[in-house]
Parts: sequence; structure tokens; C-alpha cells
Amino acid sequence: MPITEKIINVVDVFLPLLLTLIIVVFILWLAHIVLIKRQDDLGNEKLFSRQLSMLGLTIAGVLTVILALPVSESSRNQIIGLVGLVISGIFAFSSSTIFANLLAGIMLRVTKPFRAGDFIQVDDFFGRVVERGLLDTEIQTEVRDLVALPNTFMITRPISVTRSSGTIIFTTLSLGYDIHHSKVDDLLTQAATNCGLTDAFIHIVELGDFSVVYKVSGKLEDVKSLISSRTRLNREVLDVLHDNQIEIMSPSYMNQRPMPDGSKVIPTKQKVKKEQNTHAVEAIVFDKAEEAEKIETEKEQIKEQVATLQQKLTDASDEKEMVIKKDIEKLNQQLSNMKVQKPNED
Repeated sequence: MPITEKIINVVDVFLPLLLTLIIVVFILWLAHIVLIKRQDDLGNEKLFSRQLSMLGLTIAGVLTVILALPVSESSRNQIIGLVGLVISGIFAFSSSTIFANLLAGIMLRVTKPFRAGDFIQVDDFFGRVVERGLLDTEIQTEVRDLVALPNTFMITRPISVTRSSGTIIFTTLSLGYDIHHSKVDDLLTQAATNCGLTDAFIHIVELGDFSVVYKVSGKLEDVKSLISSRTRLNREVLDVLHDNQIEIMSPSYMNQRPMPDGSKVIPTKQKVKKEQNTHAVEAIVFDKAEEAEKIETEKEQIKEQVATLQQKLTDASDEKEMVIKKDIEKLNQQLSNMKVQKPNED
């Protein structure tokens, strides 16, 4: 057989495979750009469904290439069986964790124990919710780090959620027995009021051998300033007690460093500048959580607007019906285009 005929036969045999391979690679490349690469600013929740679609297309592409192989039907079936066995093995080793987190994510969506922007405490993790994904929940901690907690971790442990309507913040301190508790109650209540807390109350936590432990608490209505409000409460307690010549220390301090009778360890009063921006700390620490909460709130507002327009649609005339439908379409488009921005890595 001439060499030319051999080349033609080889080309005839492998050309369908080559064309199939080129088409499959092109389709997968195009799908990756459309579904994932151009949408990399979407949150994990929206990307997850796109990644599943990409996985399905990849598996379909592999099967298409196998069907185009220039081998006998029995060999082709064996290859398909081998690929199926490999895929089944992968799912067998990974499905328990993946599907457990997936079901846990669905459970969290049904029960809705928290929303984006809420302060939550799970075991030793405290922060604001940034994103509720199908597989994990992302929170931003007090040091601005982003922590992804698996959803199975979330549903197997108690979740403490700070209520948006207000929360109780407190601080504790010990004072000597020489100070009457009624005076301490008044001063600590004043300190709590000075830092913006409402419904302040005082607890005597412990009667120690050398001192009395007090706990001052109050309701903070602006929960977004939780961290800075704790600092302000401690600062006000120091200022109020020192201004009234009350030292904050255990009397046992005398046994460690003898001091003249009647002397008190109180710092000299200084002129303190008023805070200009009480939300500066939270704005830096919880920047991504703030953004997530803002987007979540906007989504809820748009959904309410759509629901209101749909109610009006039933009683509207033909002309108004067209206008309302256009408004609903615009709102739905705006809702679908909302994206969760990635945190600034700087």
C-alpha cells in the first residue's frame, strides 16, 4: 500500500477524534469564560451552581471524546466503564462531607438563624456574617480576617446571634469593701449612661476575701458599634470612678507595695478629646460584612417593591399593567445583577 494511502487512512481514522476534541475543548473554554471567569466577583453561593454546570459539561465532554475514539465498541464500553468507576470512586470518597455540608446549608436557609451582617458566636469564633454559602458560612472576625466555617460545623454547635434590635454589653471590676455599694451603683450607672447605654443595671457578682466584684450592664441599641462601645464603657467606668476619688484595685495591693495612709492610686485628670467617629473601628474591622449586610438589605427592599407591584398588577388597567410589568422586570434585573464584592486584599 502506498504511503499516501496509509496517511489518508490514518487521517480518516483520527480526524473525527481530532475534530471532536477541538470542539469539546473550545466549548469547555467558552463555558469557563462565560460561567466562571467573567463572574469571579460573584459570591461562593452563586458560583457554586455555575461550577456544578461546568463539572457536568466536562463529564459530558469526556464521554463525547470517548465515543469518538477509533476503537471497537467493546473497548469503548470498557473505557466508559472505567471512567464511570473513577467518577464513582471520587464521589464515594468525597460525597459524605460535601453532601453533609450541602444539606446543612439548606437547613440553615430554612431555619434562618442569622442573616448577612449579623454578629454571631460559634464556639470560639466571633464575627459578622459576610456570606451564607451552600457549603460554608463566611464570617469576618474582630481582626478583619475572613473565616469560612463548614455548614456542618454550624448546625452541630450552638449559635449565639446578636439581635439587631439591641444587645447587652457589660464589664466587671473589683472595688474595696470600704466603698458603700449604693455609691458604686450610682457611679457605675452614670458611666453606662455616659457611653450611650440604656436601661443600665448593676450586679454584685462576688463578695471576695479582699474586694467586691461588680458588673455593670446596659442595652446597646446600635449593635454595629459593639466593639467600640465596649471600649467606651470601660473608659467611662475609669473616668467616673477616678473623678469621684475611687481607686480601682483590690485592697490586697497594700500587702504588695506599702503606701502611706490615705494615699490613692488615681491618675491625674487629663483633657480628653471627644470621639469624632464612633463607627470608625467597626467600619475598618467589618468592612466586608457591612457591604454584605447592605446588599442583603437592598435585596429585601427590592423584593418588597416587587411584591407590592404584583399586588397592584391584579387591579391595574391595560396601560398601567404594561408600566407595572416593566417596573417589575427592571427590579428583577437589578436583583439578579447584585453581586457580593470580594474583600480588598491590601
